[in-house]
Amino acid sequence: MVKTPSTMQPLGTPAPDFTLTDENPRTERGTLSLKDIQGPNGTLIVFMCNHCPYVKHLEDELATTARRLQEEGINVVAIDSNDVNDYPEDGPSGIKEQSQRAGFDFPYLFDDTQDVAKAYKAACTPDFFLYDDELALYYRGQFDSSRPGNEHPITGEDLTQAAKRLLDGEQAPEEQHPSQGCNIKWAPGNQPPYVG
Repeated sequence: MVKTPSTMQPLGTPAPDFTLTDENPRTERGTLSLKDIQGPNGTLIVFMCNHCPYVKHLEDELATTARRLQEEGINVVAIDSNDVNDYPEDGPSGIKEQSQRAGFDFPYLFDDTQDVAKAYKAACTPDFFLYDDELALYYRGQFDSSRPGNEHPITGEDLTQAAKRLLDGEQAPEEQHPSQGCNIKWAPGNQPPYVG
């Protein structure tokens, strides 16, 4: 496990397009593009996976937070980009198991080529990207300050406050703290230069 921060892309960066398959048996929406999952008031894209202890730490609260966001017109989608040759538990069967375990009611897509993670410059799991209604990056940072073992409560406070500001038509929060988690498990020779 390599503790890795998010890359903190410039605010206003447009969301790159993609087409990936939804592996969540709770939603089963087939092949989806960015336009298919775009929300009327915003879109949250979370890079995550089944085995990561940082993701497991917050997955129950993430399920709850996602339901609240979707009720407010912010659509949520998860993307798993880990190399399944070395981490088979992060493949489609693992996505299905995690979605059922955590009660995810949003599409959970599988990025088998890792091209989508590279396009977003995703670096860790979990890595959060909140876009406005025009798919411009509004928030990229932590879910909250809780990490496995630090005894901070799991609240989703940072993400929730950013979403509230977005819905209220306010400027993006000036102070945004990077998410931290396991590094994305890149296939041999596929690690992008932005992660060092």
